[in-house]
Amino acid sequence: MKRALIALVVAANLAVVDAVVKEFAAARLKGAAAVSVIPGLFNLAYVENRGCAWGLLQGHVWPLAAFGVLALGFLLWKRKSVFGLPGSRLGAVAEPLLYAGVVGNLVDRVFRGHVIDMFDFHWKTSHFPCFNVADAFICTAVGLLLLASLVEKPSRPSVERAEG
Repeated sequence: MKRALIALVVAANLAVVDAVVKEFAAARLKGAAAVSVIPGLFNLAYVENRGCAWGLLQGHVWPLAAFGVLALGFLLWKRKSVFGLPGSRLGAVAEPLLYAGVVGNLVDRVFRGHVIDMFDFHWKTSHFPCFNVADAFICTAVGLLLLASLVEKPSRPSVERAEG
């Protein structure tokens, strides 16, 4: 129970970080030209995404919000098996990141009707879709869970043999 509470407290703090960065983007970047941070590679820009990853499902804000609520409920319900707890250190790090990412984008969808994205990477003619802090949390968590599935041994319950 203590570990779950720690994960939720960390997730709440990370979700606040996401909200602060989005508020900063809305206040400073909305209506302005993109700001070049690393010329030819990285800009800060203001994008209102009314869809999901890579701009898919544009205009389906409420179904995406409902999916976010269901996903969060599933993660909380099956947290031990999803994150490989208690044995997975990578899962323990991924858990609050995933919660924070889902909550961060869910809050935007419910209260703004869109998700604010601001990190804009490009290279020559290639352009990566704009994303935000919550998206980075989600992708990092998924990467950690994939890595955990490859390098960590699943924890097995101890079996005691009756001697007789």
